Amino acid sequence: MEGLGSPAPWAGGSVPGPSPRWSGVAPPGGRPPGFVLPAFVLSSSSRSSLPVLDFTPSPTHLEVAEVARAAARDVLAPNAARWDREGGFPSDNLAQLAERGLLAIGVGRSLGGRGAGTVAYSLAVTELARACAATTVALCVSNMVAEVVEAFGNADQRGHWVPKLAAGALEVGAFALSEAGAGSDPGGMRTRARKTAKGWVIDGSKLWITSGSDAGLFVVWARTNDSPGPRGLSCFLVPGDTPGLTRGKPEHKMGLNGSTTTAIEFDGCEVSDDALLGGEGTGFRVAMMALDGGRIGIASQALGIALQATDLAIAHATKTTRFGRPLATLQGVQWPLADNATQLDAARLLTLRAAWLKENGKPFSREASIAKVYATEASFAACNRAIEAMGAAGYDAAAEVERHFRDVRVTMIYEGTSEVQRIVISREIMRRFSEGG
Repeated sequence: MEGLGSPAPWAGGSVPGPSPRWSGVAPPGGRPPGFVLPAFVLSSSSRSSLPVLDFTPSPTHLEVAEVARAAARDVLAPNAARWDREGGFPSDNLAQLAERGLLAIGVGRSLGGRGAGTVAYSLAVTELARACAATTVALCVSNMVAEVVEAFGNADQRGHWVPKLAAGALEVGAFALSEAGAGSDPGGMRTRARKTAKGWVIDGSKLWITSGSDAGLFVVWARTNDSPGPRGLSCFLVPGDTPGLTRGKPEHKMGLNGSTTTAIEFDGCEVSDDALLGGEGTGFRVAMMALDGGRIGIASQALGIALQATDLAIAHATKTTRFGRPLATLQGVQWPLADNATQLDAARLLTLRAAWLKENGKPFSREASIAKVYATEASFAACNRAIEAMGAAGYDAAAEVERHFRDVRVTMIYEGTSEVQRIVISREIMRRFSEGG
């Protein structure tokens, strides 16, 4: 069709571009390519022409995807089942990911990051989540922390903290936002920061903090004045060894057992004026920017989990015989896997569209929410269908699929629940309608 870019050829050895034969899952018996549509670029030379859809991977996309794929294969996959079974914090995994430059993928090179952008980050997260979603979520949050400090920090804050996060010198970074009465509603936050002659004193508690057991730096939100709702919130950079900061015991969770999730207590936790990030009263703006970007990461994570579960189901169906023929020849098995291929390809497109918009400095909040709600819900359904296709074998821990099913469930909760995403989307479409756009 005139105005539509042609599909990119396969490039970079094992890393493909789009192929008309590729449905988003592995061919029977084969290792799936890392991605199909590494970018979603809309451009137009004139108002009357159709937009050009360019799905061609850049050399940077290919490089980062290949680095992540190799790390998933060599570092994460061999021990993923053990982390799920025994729990704990995957320090060794994260140290090796830091050596490969994956803890600050979107951060500028001058601060120790890869400077590869959000599309490359999305591709890397999908590859890593195929192998170990637990390690991947710790990586996602630490990437977010590095990006937030880069975006909102002053020169001293950026120069001091971001290179350490990129190098893994702090283990990882963590976000301390959620509280017992302030999860989806940050305006209900009760943690307070009181101004003193030396700086600030923080008192309060946080819940569900990813990597809370080991993080070397916390981005902490606290109320600094009595303005209603989120307007009185500010953001602070708090080192993990600050006196008055106490880490709770890791929660016992349904999935992601290789990622620690803890409560954090602040009792007279004193920080200097230099700890304030982005200025007093700007905490809500910092949180929204972080969450918008974080939703791209979680959509990418969910996609990787579901792609791997689907690949396992396909492999099982091709080598297992029932009624005298392979399961893969039965329509009752084929159609659910076809649904997985269709929905996961759609999830990939939505996620990479949001990633491209963010990377190119365009508004992306609505698109990030669309990507997250669709990708996470489609991925949960895909993991469920993968178990159904495998029958009893899919329910067996030895088959790995049940781990992916447990791990993917939380993607519909953290970084904003599915319900919150629908609120964001509906508000934006109503705003555009009222403005005639």
